[in-house]
Amino acid sequence: MAFFSIKKKSLILCMLAFGLSAYAQNQDSLKTTPSPKQEDNVKYPQLQIKGLFQARYLVGMAKDVDVNGLHHTDGSGTDNNFMLKYMRVQVRAQISKRTEVVVLANLADFKNDPKSRVLENAYLKYTFNPKLAITVGQFRPWFGIEETYPIDIIKSLDWSNQYTEFGKLGWTSFQIGMSATGQLQLGKIPFQYAVSVVNGNGKNQINDNDNGKQYSTRLVFGLSEKYNFNVGLNGGIGEVFSKKVYALGVDMSSLIQFDPKWSLDMQLEAKQATNHVLYNSVAPEMRPENPDQYLVRGIYFLPNLRYEINHKNLSAFELSCRYEYLDTNFRMASNPRQTITPMFGLEFLKNYGARIQLGVQFDRYKHQIENTSQYNNNLFIVQVQSRF
Repeated sequence: MAFFSIKKKSLILCMLAFGLSAYAQNQDSLKTTPSPKQEDNVKYPQLQIKGLFQARYLVGMAKDVDVNGLHHTDGSGTDNNFMLKYMRVQVRAQISKRTEVVVLANLADFKNDPKSRVLENAYLKYTFNPKLAITVGQFRPWFGIEETYPIDIIKSLDWSNQYTEFGKLGWTSFQIGMSATGQLQLGKIPFQYAVSVVNGNGKNQINDNDNGKQYSTRLVFGLSEKYNFNVGLNGGIGEVFSKKVYALGVDMSSLIQFDPKWSLDMQLEAKQATNHVLYNSVAPEMRPENPDQYLVRGIYFLPNLRYEINHKNLSAFELSCRYEYLDTNFRMASNPRQTITPMFGLEFLKNYGARIQLGVQFDRYKHQIENTSQYNNNLFIVQVQSRF
């Protein structure tokens, strides 16, 4: 993790300059290019509707800790629960050869206060060519591996703790702004990029909560076609309530195909950023002048072994075990969280159309704090999903 010590501003500015001078393309828009004759016969708009149902049963196996990880000294709290996680509906409208509009809503969020929930994606994307596409609206800016695929094909239980934390800080998850994405060849090396500017205060907000914006870039280099080995560099700078903030990250991914049936997918990702949310939660008279005294640092490794069965009633099974390390304030009050999540999954329809997952999430903190979520926990999970 030596990259965390690199001077942040010089690296990020170089990355931004390089990304802006290149072209690339978002994976979501990769399609087979139709022939001119086929294009002439296409009628617009073209509508595509997709959905995802995902539910789970949770059992807390640690004394006095509920299914949400909160400790209760009085023994209260729910230690088992049926939960509806996602009931997503996505509508994609291709309104011209180059223009598409996408809307994604999670209807399961109506069980909470829907004011800042429910609506997830809502954007317009214009693709000039495979080298450059512009996205405007509410979307997930690229800042790591997890932003490049949806929740329904995730290899573990849920997003990593790191992804969730960086979403709170405005670098990942659903944000409002604009982005340029694309792909090209650097010699023999496939290259992808994304450059984004967002408000940084989450989805479904009426206004930005200050005059600052957050600028980020992601550069991905395909270094080995045989092993599908990619290296990603992520950098971001911004201003939150007149204070400078930054984020850095590096990630690696690989897919090794041993034979037509066995494959191993691996992801490794590390990030560090200013924890400006924690900084601004402290009374002004008690916090230091420099918000970089409050830093979050995390890393995770996720291997996933897959075996293609291709039986009429069972398509494949998967084994994964994600290890995570996350410290949300390692300079001022370090209390790292380590999470191990072994999972076993059965896929009944191809392309994760239907699957069941079973696993356990083990959480360990360096210091346990009573009546908080910073407490050791073991959680058993059964999860079912169907995508359509």
